Amino acid sequence: MQLCFLGTGTSAGIPLIGCHCEVCDSTNPKDKRLRSSVLISLDDKNIVIDTGPDFRTQMLRENIESLDAVLFTHEHRDHIAGLDDTRPFLFWSGKAMQIYCDHAVEKAIKRDFYYAFQDNPYPGSPQFNLNVIEANTSFNAVGVKIEALRIEHGKLSILGYKIGPLVYITDANEIPPETMEKIKGCEILVLNALRTQSHHSHYNLEEALAVSKEIGAERVYFTHISHQLGSHDEVSAMLPDHISIAYDGLRLEI
Repeated sequence: MQLCFLGTGTSAGIPLIGCHCEVCDSTNPKDKRLRSSVLISLDDKNIVIDTGPDFRTQMLRENIESLDAVLFTHEHRDHIAGLDDTRPFLFWSGKAMQIYCDHAVEKAIKRDFYYAFQDNPYPGSPQFNLNVIEANTSFNAVGVKIEALRIEHGKLSILGYKIGPLVYITDANEIPPETMEKIKGCEILVLNALRTQSHHSHYNLEEALAVSKEIGAERVYFTHISHQLGSHDEVSAMLPDHISIAYDGLRLEI
């Protein structure tokens, strides 16, 4: 299995428009962060988790020419806005894109991309096959076994995913006990760490470190990062050896 971090930024990305803080003005490419998304390549299948506003740029940057499925964590715009840009994959494959999401995301997709669901869709419109999944259940996505995990994002219940040794959780500020039991001792944990200050719906750095310790993963990668966390190099120097700040374009062999 290979994991590629397509984007590791929060909803506004880094640099933030109009900001000239040390992080936003950094010349280190690891401080340039598109909206959070990952690509998982396994058994000749490519699966993306979330298609944010930067999806097209991410696909071109990583030279991705085929995509078999999209998993969604939740319906916020920084996670679904780029779905229309899956259309070229449909042109080449001739197949509707397989989408896996909960009922809330299904509703948002049918609202925001209504033109794909009309009785007589406009020629060239995207085609989606919506597969509705429930938290705390396992499902098969294009031949890959995946477990949907219940995660809390403020007042919104969203999904994380467990794929073999990998656990992917973003936009969390609470992991319910039943989910925690499923992911303890995982090999690779990807977890959000928004900033140093507290936040009403995301883990801050201190909380992410505490949760990582409770889970006890062999390797941890923090994502969904804002400019308020600090520079990549500065924060990396503060972390335990088994915890890293992910960056756009980072690839892991798992």
